Amino acid sequence: MSKKLPEFKGDEIPEFATEEEAAEFFASYSFAEAMEKGLFEPEEVELDPELAAKIRERARTKQVTLRLRVSQIEAAKEIARKKDIPYQTLIRSWIAEAIRREQGSGA
Repeated sequence: MSKKLPEFKGDEIPEFATEEEAAEFFASYSFAEAMEKGLFEPEEVELDPELAAKIRERARTKQVTLRLRVSQIEAAKEIARKKDIPYQTLIRSWIAEAIRREQGSGA
């Protein structure tokens, strides 16, 4: 027979006797709902400067979808493997290089 969990009235988080009881409670109720009701205060965190820079850089990018022939993808993967970099990074560098070349030629 399982122990009855504390009732969640929606305005405060109940006290728990054990970590297991807390885990069972939060598995049964919406944490998002509690956040929306302001039951948890947001916490300021300090990011590692390198991680913060990566996040800022990623925010300046946009995901796109390209349809390529399977042979093109396989060729890019093989070249990337030899260079020991992810193939998407390789393709992105090729696009950036081609854009610089086109802009430099005045075309």
